[in-house]
This record gives sequence, C-alpha cells and structure tokens, in this order.
Amino acid sequence: MPRACTSLASRVAVALLVTSLAAGAALAAPTATKFDPTLEVQGTRLQLNGAGTRYKAIFKVYDMGLYTSRKVSSPAELLALPGPKRLQFTALRELPGTDLGRLFLKGMGENSTREQVQRHTLASTRLIEVFSGRSKMLAGESFAMEFMPGKGTTFYILGKPQGDPVGDDEFFGMVLRIWVGEAPADRGLKDALLGLDKE
Repeated sequence: MPRACTSLASRVAVALLVTSLAAGAALAAPTATKFDPTLEVQGTRLQLNGAGTRYKAIFKVYDMGLYTSRKVSSPAELLALPGPKRLQFTALRELPGTDLGRLFLKGMGENSTREQVQRHTLASTRLIEVFSGRSKMLAGESFAMEFMPGKGTTFYILGKPQGDPVGDDEFFGMVLRIWVGEAPADRGLKDALLGLDKE
C-alpha cells in the first residue's frame, strides 16, 4: 500500500479510536463534579437519580446531575413522576451565555411539538434571557433549573435565583426532554442521568 494511503488510514483509525473512547467516557467515567447524594427543594428531599458529562465531539462541556423524589430509569417514568425536580450543572469550560440559551431552546424544539413550543413562548424567552444576560459561564461555575409543582421552573446561576418561577409542568417536561427526549443533547449523558450506565 502506498505510504500516503497508509498514513491516511492510520489517521482515520486514530480519529475513530479517540471518538469511541470519548463516547465510552461519557458512559463510564465519573464526573469531575461531586454531586451531593441528596438535597432539599422547598421542604422536599430529593435524591441524585444520575449524573454525567455533556460532551461535544471529544470536549467536555458541563457536568450535570438530575435530582428526583425517587429513582427512575426511563424517560416515561421521569416525565410522569410528580413532585419537585432539579437539574444541577457545573461548567467544565468557558460557555458563552448566549450559546447556552440558544442550545437549550434548540433542544426543546427538537424534542417537543410545534404547538407545545408556541404555548410556552414566554417561559422559553425567559430561559434565553437568563443565560444571555450573563456574558459567559466560567469553568467551575454552577447553574441550575428547579421545578416546583404549582409554581413553575426557577433558574439559578451561582446558587442565586434569577427572577420568579416560569411555566408549568408541561414546560419543565420540555426542558427535561432536552436531555432525555428522542433527540437528546448527548445519548451517553441521557443514559447516565437515568442510571443506565451502571447496569
């Protein structure tokens, strides 16, 4: 085989190996962030259902933990589960706020119907405003989304609530589907959040 072809084949093999290792890491490696096993949301104790790392290509973007009132292992169980829930994030690299808001909105659009998106325009706009209002999240900084039935979803940056709760149960279901829907942001992370990477 000509040397050029051999070199190209080697580069392709290395690229495939790196990609597969990154995918495996999303499933198997523990997160850099140590998530508390339990936390309290307005008087209700929640447990860590699962945690994982969001990858984009081979780069780590953020660690994420899902807190629920009891363990669930499927999107259907999670979406049907009553009570408060919390999504906790830690940035692993510098993240422009505008990009975060845009990607969250894109994820909702890819996993919800057009009618649902239209019904929740105001809450979605607020989500974009919260993250776009901050020029960037730095590595190690935290943000969160917390749902309380009858009140809505509160967004947090560095532990501080960003205004009043918005939306309803359906809106938070749309938020959850960004990571556990049919077109999740990261399939390895989806499994990690649902505890399936431990099986």
